[in-house]
Amino acid sequence: MTALLITVDTELSSSLHQRGVGLEDNVRRSIWAEAQDKPFGIGWQMDMLDRHGLKGVFFLDPMPALVHGPDFLKPIVGAIVARGHEVQMHIHTEWLAWAKDSPVGGRQGRNIGDFTLDDQIILLGLARQLLEDAGAPAITAFRAGNFGANDDTLRALAAIGVAWDSSVNPAYLGRECGISADPAQVGATRNLGVTELPVSGIADRPGGFRPAQICAMSAAEMRAGLRHAAREGHDAFTVVTHSFEMLSRDRQRPNGTVIARFEALCREAARLPAVHGAGFNDLPADLADRPTSRLFSRVAPNRLRTGLRVAGQAWATWRYEHRLVPA
Repeated sequence: MTALLITVDTELSSSLHQRGVGLEDNVRRSIWAEAQDKPFGIGWQMDMLDRHGLKGVFFLDPMPALVHGPDFLKPIVGAIVARGHEVQMHIHTEWLAWAKDSPVGGRQGRNIGDFTLDDQIILLGLARQLLEDAGAPAITAFRAGNFGANDDTLRALAAIGVAWDSSVNPAYLGRECGISADPAQVGATRNLGVTELPVSGIADRPGGFRPAQICAMSAAEMRAGLRHAAREGHDAFTVVTHSFEMLSRDRQRPNGTVIARFEALCREAARLPAVHGAGFNDLPADLADRPTSRLFSRVAPNRLRTGLRVAGQAWATWRYEHRLVPA
């Protein structure tokens, strides 16, 4: 059986905050993703997951608590936990620029990997504490904001007892992501004291990689990737989305293309008998020690499939981002 991890990076917008948007409006637009009087954020996503018997992993960023206080986290954590989904740890260190009381002596950086090991231990320990104080069960997994982790991030996670990391996205390796990882690795690996479960994807061109992110991959590509993982018996297939990803970039209206992709993924997963929805707490602790993980491959390139996605993406951008056609 292949475990499907539908992971949702759940975060407030530092850009909206910088433009003067208040906490309540930021939560409404970024977490619940309300647009045109309808929600398309984590509540809508959980509705879709529940309808298809799937489980979500919500990587929640608590760093805005350094600016707004921790109380805003409680209703978000409570909503996720009450519905049987998983809360895990995310971090966007951009928020340190506005922190009322810096835990790292005023030092700042866009990504967690910009900090020393000692500072990373402090920041990750604080983030875990904030989430657990807000009602989250014990945190066992982490993903860096912007995938901006490095090897010291893994050392810091091991030091505070967080067992899983999902900060490796091969599309970001050598850029924001400074973790020492093989971009061809598909399955889980042990790295510096934690188990690394990379973001899944497909080869969209020879030597290329397209991450399994809802806004980046067409429904046909996602279907091909998931079916391939099930046929090969992959231990896990890890999908990425965001709490606000069903909206246009300005978060003013729903993006019908991305919504349709999320719904198509849920339908496909529900109909595949070799796939089951899971969180990190459902995965075996020895996943990285299984020798079969080194034999897994990704879907081979298909020009037609890639070309259709490129054309569809261009149409969706024209319709939902440039607002030339009413959505």
